[in-house]
Amino acid sequence: MAEARRIDGKARAARIIEEVTAATSSLTAETGLQPGLAVVIVGEDPASQVYVGSKAKRAVECGFKSVKHVLDADTSEAALLDLIAELNADPDIHGILVQLPLPPQIDEGKVIQAIDADKDVDGFHLVNVGRLSTGAIDEAFVPCTPAGSMILIRDVLGDDLSGLNAVIVGRSNIVGKPMAQLLLAANATVTIAHSRTKDLPALCRNADILVAAVGRPEMIGADYVKEGAVVIDVGINRIDAPEKGNNPDGSVKTRLVGDVAFEAASQKAAAITPVPGGVGPMTIAMLMANTLVAACRAAGRTPPRF
Repeated sequence: MAEARRIDGKARAARIIEEVTAATSSLTAETGLQPGLAVVIVGEDPASQVYVGSKAKRAVECGFKSVKHVLDADTSEAALLDLIAELNADPDIHGILVQLPLPPQIDEGKVIQAIDADKDVDGFHLVNVGRLSTGAIDEAFVPCTPAGSMILIRDVLGDDLSGLNAVIVGRSNIVGKPMAQLLLAANATVTIAHSRTKDLPALCRNADILVAAVGRPEMIGADYVKEGAVVIDVGINRIDAPEKGNNPDGSVKTRLVGDVAFEAASQKAAAITPVPGGVGPMTIAMLMANTLVAACRAAGRTPPRF
């Protein structure tokens, strides 16, 4: 079999950003309303700082008002909830994103549910979870990583996945469960597998669509992949790369890999997302799309579909 088609998430995300930017320009010109995205980060975690920085930069590129709140690591839960209440009440803010994980003194669940469901552009509020799980997808904010993954799947296989088996490895609220809802809505037959699943490779070999979201580097080898499957690799793992030499401080250089052993799986899959450059860029693009949708709804406009 020929080597798999490499699904270019970077190029697809760029097209979404173009659509968002054009629609934002029209919205602002016609109504005077500028979409506003507030990003809240607690503590100085370097990886989170980089991620938040890239979100804020992309928001400005789209023509949004971008607000960033950086709070000390010892910030109390009450202080964070007060800030969220202010952002909920601010008519210039349409999307609120609290960067996870949060420090141990703060209850993540309480914080997520404190965000106004109509400004919950991460799609984690129980109202949006309920909308998605009952099929009211057009009213829901869908979590950004599954939403972006679904666009990549549709680009390859079309909108109707009738007759196709989908297996999702990972049952998180952020990726696994919402991914299952999206695939069900597109008429796929869906199985959610996880660490307790018996004979995982055999189950995965039944999948026409295989979504890996377990957070274990290169766990999904060729023996998990059906000939001709579409493989979506959600994992982002940093591993040592001694072949790249050492950093100036003597530590070993690292590289990013997914949950799928890319080269091996590529020999069997029909199409596969690389890491980096696959699902990752789509996540930020869908955050921008969700923020635009929130702003359109606030202005009483019909939002674009992505």
